[in-house]
Amino acid sequence: MRSSLHFLVAARQHEMAALEQLGKACSLVVAMSSLVHALQKERGLSNMVLASGGAQGAELLAPQRLLADAQIAHVRDELDRLGPHPSGGSGARLCNAIAYTLQGVAALPALRAQVQAGRLTPSACTDAFARLIAGCLSVVFEAADSANEPEISRMLVALFHLMQGKELAGQERACGTSAFASGQLQPSARAQWLHLIESQERCFEVFASLATPRVLVLWQAHMAGDTDMAAVERMRRVAHTASGSSLSRSWSADWFAACSHRLDALHGVETLVAQELQVLCLHKLQAQEQALAALQALPPGAEPAQVGAEGAEGSEAGMAFFEASAPPDTWSLDAVGAPALGRDILSLVQQQSQRLQTMQSQIQEARTALHERKTLERAKGLLMAQHQLSESDAYQLLRQTAMNQNKRMLEVAEAVLAMAALVPQTPAAPAGPAAAER
Repeated sequence: MRSSLHFLVAARQHEMAALEQLGKACSLVVAMSSLVHALQKERGLSNMVLASGGAQGAELLAPQRLLADAQIAHVRDELDRLGPHPSGGSGARLCNAIAYTLQGVAALPALRAQVQAGRLTPSACTDAFARLIAGCLSVVFEAADSANEPEISRMLVALFHLMQGKELAGQERACGTSAFASGQLQPSARAQWLHLIESQERCFEVFASLATPRVLVLWQAHMAGDTDMAAVERMRRVAHTASGSSLSRSWSADWFAACSHRLDALHGVETLVAQELQVLCLHKLQAQEQALAALQALPPGAEPAQVGAEGAEGSEAGMAFFEASAPPDTWSLDAVGAPALGRDILSLVQQQSQRLQTMQSQIQEARTALHERKTLERAKGLLMAQHQLSESDAYQLLRQTAMNQNKRMLEVAEAVLAMAALVPQTPAAPAGPAAAER
């Protein structure tokens, strides 16, 4: 008959297997971070080429495409390591996100051909690349949502918000590049530009609230000494306060360079988070291996006595199961080395149960930011589809309603989604590419 110690060991083995799979998912996230950075640069240069009629950016675009292709190859290598069946409650959603992203990667040569032939507008080019990058970010989102270890989950959520904020900054680079290269800023583009500024700041706030102390120090230093951000701010003011819609075309290269340096600096912070993430995964796996070895070192005599097996002594040992005493804190499953012999196996069960409950609570806290964001995005998308609003207008409607009703935006978003489930929807005109993406 299998003992409780057998199942304690089995529980640890399951945790180790899940942690190993999570480590592979984290490596995929790191590769996705580099791919997103390469695609963001390619998008910016593509917009410069299209907006200037081929006069600017063409000489830089071809080598940037090669860099993006190298990152795609890296992602494919990590997918091979991940295996066909990622584990965890979000395994199906993660596979779905990966499949969607690979479809976008397969369609990338066709998009590049359209850019090369000058058959796309800068706006359409931005939307197309944003769709592919959104797929990459969805992989990061699902990896964070499936993480079963609190510290790793928190770091993945922080990385997701940093990457999302950086993507919005990349879209701002594309928006500004198009405006300066074409010499005009239309009212709709102005509203979208302002929305991108506000949205990326919200993402960076969430990231800073979840970052580790080491990363936070780097982030604060980056924010304090960001000379490129000062240049970006100056050109933002010029673009949004220019008389009429006329802009100096000569600023296009300066804007692109300042935004690119800023994105490179943000990618440096991303890289540090990714490095910490990989080191953390390794340490957690080593700790699990030590804990498993400690359990496997327990002798068979460590099993609790059965009630009635040894008279009164056996009865007392059996009744210990029903006592509500707290588990002893003099022994840890994560301690290095073998535990003291003779320790009642019941205390080990209690400790492991308490540890798993604590982990689940901490994981839930780390996921809250992800699910709040998902709810807000769903509510925005619903308002955009039903009322033909732009993304910025839908967000402003949610925010204004929250202010008027003295509620959190999350509560308003939840109410919008709940009402949509109750009220029959009337057919709406097809949404544009950006709305469909979201």
